[in-house]
Amino acid sequence: MTKRDEAFDDTAERPAVKMKRERAGFGVVLVVVVVLAVLVGGGWAAAYAMAGDKIANGTTVAGVRIGNLTPAAAQRKLRDALAGRVDRPVTVTANGASTQVKPADAGVSIDYAATVADAGAARSWDPRDLWNHYTGGGRVDPVVEVDQDALDKTKAVLDKSLGTAAKDGAVTLGKEGVRTAAAVTGAEVDGDELRAGLVAAVSGDRRTLDLKLHEVKPDIDDADVRSAVDSFANPAMSGPVTLMFGSSPVVLRPTQFGPALKLEPKDGTLQPTLDQKALDALVSAGIAERADAPVDATVKLVHGKPKVIPAKPGVSFDPQQVAGTFLALVTKPEGQRQQAVDATVADPKISTAQAQAWQIKEKVSTFTTYFPYAEYRNTNIGRAAQLVNGTILEPGDTFSLNDTVGERTRENGFTEGWTIQNGVFFSDLGGGVSQMATTTFNAMFFAGLKDVEHKPHSLYISRYPVGREATVAWGSVDLKFANDTPYGILVHTEFKPSTPSSQGSVTVSMWSTKTWDITTKTGDRYNQTPFKKRVIHDTNCEATSGAPGFDIDVWRYFHKPGSTAVEKTEKFHTHYIPQDDVTCKAPKKGQ
Repeated sequence: MTKRDEAFDDTAERPAVKMKRERAGFGVVLVVVVVLAVLVGGGWAAAYAMAGDKIANGTTVAGVRIGNLTPAAAQRKLRDALAGRVDRPVTVTANGASTQVKPADAGVSIDYAATVADAGAARSWDPRDLWNHYTGGGRVDPVVEVDQDALDKTKAVLDKSLGTAAKDGAVTLGKEGVRTAAAVTGAEVDGDELRAGLVAAVSGDRRTLDLKLHEVKPDIDDADVRSAVDSFANPAMSGPVTLMFGSSPVVLRPTQFGPALKLEPKDGTLQPTLDQKALDALVSAGIAERADAPVDATVKLVHGKPKVIPAKPGVSFDPQQVAGTFLALVTKPEGQRQQAVDATVADPKISTAQAQAWQIKEKVSTFTTYFPYAEYRNTNIGRAAQLVNGTILEPGDTFSLNDTVGERTRENGFTEGWTIQNGVFFSDLGGGVSQMATTTFNAMFFAGLKDVEHKPHSLYISRYPVGREATVAWGSVDLKFANDTPYGILVHTEFKPSTPSSQGSVTVSMWSTKTWDITTKTGDRYNQTPFKKRVIHDTNCEATSGAPGFDIDVWRYFHKPGSTAVEKTEKFHTHYIPQDDVTCKAPKKGQ
């Protein structure tokens, strides 16, 4: 081996030594890394534990610091600090006018939970998240929500107070002819601008909001109005429309059918519509005028005896066909505004056979009451008697005096008269109608019909049968009785007006087939209570003499016709309050 070779051999031994040294160095590094990991891991865990789910230190929301708070604590702090921004009014100005709006009323609110969630509160082992928690944070905008319905309502209020509502042009047809209303261009606030302004007010505590008004065109402008007038309104109101039912014409004049026609906005134009019920009523009235309407069978007194008046068929029509024909004719020129429509036979609701089956053939009861002279009594009792006369009750029907007579108004033929209110006589429309109620009640009583509803006067009135009388008041007190017999009933009235020298009278008779004979007994008065003296300062008052109150009972006994045996008994109990001794004086000063 040469020296050179030996040199090479010496070099060959060095890698082995180096590897031993590297193994020793790696062990040292490993120990160091493990130690460092233990040390760093402990700090990391501590940092994680301290951070928890709290918000990054430097976080603010609308100027409120919420750093290093739990989500629940952050929400409470934000609610305490920002709730006032939602509730405090914002001054809204437009076109030189101003008003105030609470954001909360406009549906604007802060979602505190979502806001805190945006701030990034969450547990994390990620070192970047831990680093951000201790060194990061920043400004976070509040999450503002808007209820669109509430905002729309607020906008509508602002449009009225700060702007001008757009108004459609209109055309109306009526008894006065064709009338038009001009369109009005409106000015309204912008909904998006209002929304953004209120959100900014809540986010930044801004208390003023300047808005611009935007022009709003109406859906129906003046050109649309002119077009509707020229194409429909004027032609429609130019003359009558005639509908031929066979050989019977029904002439409808513009003053009659005009109110049944409407021009309503649709798709940017005024389009004609027809009130079909109103047209049907006009056509039916026209048919009735020509004696072509069906007539129900009924029963009337003829020469003092009940007589069946036969039914009469009439003319009927198809409402849809009539409406279509009318609309086709109403805009045509003169000379072309007449057309035939199909006419069919209309049967009456009550046939002659039905009326005959009622067997109304004899007077089953009658009762008369008398009253002293007073023109209001002549008017009111006479009018009530007129309205009740001729009433037919089929088997099972219930009579209502209020429904039959109607509301006591001047238009219905009534005038002011004395009525009882809280035990005192006051003037009111319809005073005296209770005389008709008492008379009808007694006629019902002796006909043996079923009492459904009746109320005696609160005070006893000596011209009425004690414990056997009734009062009425529109809308609150009624006289009702049912026809619980198998026969029809005709109610007939006779009225004799009073004069300064004679009493008046009203008689109510029931005609049917007799079902019962009625007898009655009136008990003694009991539970008497004394009257008081009263002074009433009111010009609408009538002085009265005092009379005690009392209770009394009346019995009604039912017998089969011609028999004295009692089939059933009915008891009526009445309580009368005292009639106070009333002195009427002028109202006191200041009343």
